[in-house]
Amino acid sequence: MLEAVSRPKIRDIVAEKLTDFITSEGLQPGDRLPTEQELADRFGVNRLSLREATKALEFLGIVEAKPGRGLSVGQTDLGRITGYLEFHPALQDAPPLELTGTRVVIETGVLPYILPRIQADPGIYESLNEINRRMRRARPLAKRVDLDIAFHRRLVEASGLSPLLTFSDLLAVFFRKFRESLRQADWKSGIEGHQRIIDALRDGQLPAAREELQHHIEWHQQRMEGESCK
Repeated sequence: MLEAVSRPKIRDIVAEKLTDFITSEGLQPGDRLPTEQELADRFGVNRLSLREATKALEFLGIVEAKPGRGLSVGQTDLGRITGYLEFHPALQDAPPLELTGTRVVIETGVLPYILPRIQADPGIYESLNEINRRMRRARPLAKRVDLDIAFHRRLVEASGLSPLLTFSDLLAVFFRKFRESLRQADWKSGIEGHQRIIDALRDGQLPAAREELQHHIEWHQQRMEGESCK
């Protein structure tokens, strides 16, 4: 039996056309867009379909609508987008091994960028060290998980490659998805691993930092596999 092929909604098609228009015209936040009627005519749809599309884009901050001013290009809210992408099937259904591998690629990949920055700015090391100190003192699981996420997010942030923060934030799914496994985690070993990573970066030892970080991330995966075999 053939499976039915789902048809994209008009709203989604128009939203894609509108974002393509913004990109192709090189429009920046604050730039005015054509009127609703002009856009509807351009895309060959009625104003209701155009309005549904702009409402969806407005929610994400891509389009801004103000009474008396019409439509303009907005400032994209990456935090809001990230929050909803968390529920994308590619992340929801991803097995632990894939999430682990993604983290390894992103986090070890930024280490060469962190190295010169952490040596030039001692404040970076201290901020990571402070998060680790707070993890040592924390007792509730939720607090430890939040601090663990904060540590790895700060590590990516320290690279100066700000676009990667969006991908790093999505990987907070890793921590939340396996919260029950984290309940039994050896937090002392994890915290000690954090310390070895940042100490190696501070001392200019890139290979050691990379090896330690990969081991730190994969250790959790291996521990979960061991739990499942019991």
